[in-house]
Amino acid sequence: MNIKEAKEQIKNAMTAYFTKDEFGSYTVPLEEQRPVFLMGPPGIGKTAIMRQIAQELGVGLLSYSMTHHTRQSALGLPFIVHKNYDSLECDVSEYTMSEIISSIYDLMQNTGVREGILFLDEVNCVSETLAPVMLQFLQYKIFGRHKVPDGWIIVTAGNPPEYNNSVREFDIVTWDRLKRIDVEPDFDVWKEYAYKKGVHPAVMTYLEIKNADFYDVESTVAGKQFVTARGWDDLSTMIKLYEKNGLIVDEKLVSQYLQEPKIARSFAVYYDLFNKYRSDYQVDKIMEGSADDTIKGRAKSAKFDERLALIGLLLDAINTEMKDVISTEESVATLKNTVKSIKPRILEKGENPTQVITSEIASLQQKINAGKQAGSLSAEAQRVLKLTIEELKGMMTDVHDVTEPEEAFKLIKLDHDKAVKRLRKQASNVGDRLANIFKFCEEVFEEGQEMLILVTELTKSFYGARFISRYGSEEYFKHNKELLFYERQQDIMSALDDLDLD
Repeated sequence: MNIKEAKEQIKNAMTAYFTKDEFGSYTVPLEEQRPVFLMGPPGIGKTAIMRQIAQELGVGLLSYSMTHHTRQSALGLPFIVHKNYDSLECDVSEYTMSEIISSIYDLMQNTGVREGILFLDEVNCVSETLAPVMLQFLQYKIFGRHKVPDGWIIVTAGNPPEYNNSVREFDIVTWDRLKRIDVEPDFDVWKEYAYKKGVHPAVMTYLEIKNADFYDVESTVAGKQFVTARGWDDLSTMIKLYEKNGLIVDEKLVSQYLQEPKIARSFAVYYDLFNKYRSDYQVDKIMEGSADDTIKGRAKSAKFDERLALIGLLLDAINTEMKDVISTEESVATLKNTVKSIKPRILEKGENPTQVITSEIASLQQKINAGKQAGSLSAEAQRVLKLTIEELKGMMTDVHDVTEPEEAFKLIKLDHDKAVKRLRKQASNVGDRLANIFKFCEEVFEEGQEMLILVTELTKSFYGARFISRYGSEEYFKHNKELLFYERQQDIMSALDDLDLD
């Protein structure tokens, strides 16, 4: 299955394992829970989906690569204790708490998060001395004498032997205690993640043209040569940072992430060409609705790969703006709830407005810190809370010298209303810019494949779909209907082709 399907399977298992009975006890005791084993090639996003699952379920996440652990760090160090058994005096060997188990307790103590996921990667590559300890752990959920706390679910992962020479084959007894999920790379699924994260448009459009370069692992006389989803993701991040700092992106940089020489060279050449398109096509003017005839004429006469690059540039620009609107919207919603909680404290209890807002800021900051440490709060969710904090700081400045409760809250509500108006204006502006993209494509590409690509990619985009469903887009809905008709027509033609009319 692909990584998206695997994520749903794991998330469903986690939901089931977190289920409690009427007495508040877990329906499936920890000892009876089968750890999930996620089997798949390297760099396809196994660790990434565990972060997403923890954030979506609102639970903690601790990740460990078991290849970095020794028997001592996993099991604990032995020490001698003196015991008496029915007048028999003897010394007994016990163990200090495992580093892994103690980290769970540390996280619970520091964040207040009581439930979570313990993710152990590369469990089938442990050293020979650690293998029996891991087998005991998978069977009984303990390291030495120390058990995984209730409420913590175990997920493991590993690579097939063809990708890693250190893999140890599990026997049937071990496999029979695991929920095994096999996963394969899938570009179309990765693309959904890439849109949400904001992967560089040069990477996106290159892979649209050359799907086969998305994932490749080969054994050559020179050693392993490979390109993975993780490599593309990390390269995208570095390209953005290089561009921000005015540094040169060349084949030397690309080959550090795409470790297959032909693909690295091919992308480096494409990146230079993509930059030329970015310079020639003035995307901001297209979004403003003021593209001149020179730009339109070039787009009309361009080859398909150049048109695809232009669509990628437009999608990247509008997705960034739609993402900002959604973040602002979530921040305003959080601000609204905060103002509601502030109201009775100021108007009914007579608390000092500045101190009330200060306490709300501290509460949100604590939520950020705890969520960041526990792994239960995504970077985007943290950003939303930070935006809310900035709004609250503005309110605090406005009420700093106001002592009358009614006057103070009136100013707070006024600031909230201003935030709502800014959001509406921001969304309206982005909607206009989206409409201008459609108008440009209608004029330049008419009803060609490019329009289908634009509509399809907006539909797949996490922020694009949310923005359009929330604020609408006449142009999108118009062309989406045409796209659906086109797809139905293709299905009908395919069905007719399958019929034996003779």
